[in-house]
Amino acid sequence: MTIEPSTFEALGLSPALLRALAEQNYNTPTPIQLQAIPLAMAGHDVLGGAQTGTGKTAAFGLPLLSRLSKTTAPAGPRKPRALILVPTRELAVQVNDSLKSYGKHLRMNFGTIFGGAGMGLQVEMLRRGVDILVATPGRLIDHLERGTAKLDEIEILVLDEADRMLDMGFLPAIKRILAKLPKDRQTMLFSATFEAQIKQLALEFMRNPHQIQVAANNTIAEGISHKAHPVDASRKRDLLVKILAERFGEQVLVFGRTKHGCNRLAEQLEEAGLKAVAIHGNKSQGQRQKALNAFKAGKARVLVATDVAARGLDIPNLPLVINYDLPMVAEDYIHRIGRTGRNGMTGEAISLVGSDEGPLLKQVQRMLKKDVELVSVEGFSPTRPLQLEGAMPNARRKPAHRPHGKPPTRHSHAGPQGRGASAGRGAGSRNGFAR
Repeated sequence: MTIEPSTFEALGLSPALLRALAEQNYNTPTPIQLQAIPLAMAGHDVLGGAQTGTGKTAAFGLPLLSRLSKTTAPAGPRKPRALILVPTRELAVQVNDSLKSYGKHLRMNFGTIFGGAGMGLQVEMLRRGVDILVATPGRLIDHLERGTAKLDEIEILVLDEADRMLDMGFLPAIKRILAKLPKDRQTMLFSATFEAQIKQLALEFMRNPHQIQVAANNTIAEGISHKAHPVDASRKRDLLVKILAERFGEQVLVFGRTKHGCNRLAEQLEEAGLKAVAIHGNKSQGQRQKALNAFKAGKARVLVATDVAARGLDIPNLPLVINYDLPMVAEDYIHRIGRTGRNGMTGEAISLVGSDEGPLLKQVQRMLKKDVELVSVEGFSPTRPLQLEGAMPNARRKPAHRPHGKPPTRHSHAGPQGRGASAGRGAGSRNGFAR
């Protein structure tokens, strides 16, 4: 029987993994998987350029599981043999869930550690022993300082969404963790962008990495239409309610700029008769998961989120994403709207633009390399015309670094798709293998 080169069978995965994939109806590898899996299976270090939604979790997870399943763990208490570092707790949960689903027919123990959860259960889990550990940098540092995590038997290291981790101030923590790992290991790094810091980091701790890029940086799905409604800031909520009422049959992801603002907006939508839940960095892990589950189950029509949800939340393809507030950084616009228009499907991105957000819209248009259609909604025309040039409103400041690598405050984007106190808390996403 001839095996097509674009199948998982042709990539040399173990029968146990192929069985799990078949049971989940995952049949066709994505481009990042086709390129990364053979390199990773051969033991090479991999530097992967991949955005959320390209299938990178399986791209590193499947060869990781395959390689570990072929060797026996050393005798004695079971220590982690693979470490996956992620920026946020939501992404930690989603990556761990995916790896468990791929490895359901393998005899391996999986564990995840992140901030916002009690240390006791994590300490007990590590004491019992795990083969594969998914962790956020800050909380892993906490365990290393307490002596409850041991990394001296790590064979494979993965850094997922490395650009996000650096943006959140985790570079010092990452370097401290790297110093605890065996030098004789395989390393895979995935990032949406390759800034100078990431390239330098790769040079420092990777061995002749094979670089792959599945799409140009900041690629926008062609099936997404972009539209902006100029409106006074004081009337944004009313306009949002009008849009949601007209699109009553659809689930919608709404992005706000602040944690308090998202909370209040979700409450106001509820008061208007719209089932809404909020997810942001001040929510506990249990609260976030409850809100996400309600949205995925259709019990809530609207999920209001800070940029914690922009990268990789485990939600299906959505027809509509609304920017209630434009992001302060244009690149975050891409990560936000990446929840729609996936896998060749169409999607819509609507932005409600206050008079002072004109420069932010201009920044987005420069990145898109095209104008965003401006559509005034009858009855909601702004009292002042939108000015695209001018000073940025309340420009976001970079987080300062602490010696242990944790951001000093809980950022709205740092909390799962995500994405920051000691865990890095935040984001993961999946649509089939699109994670």
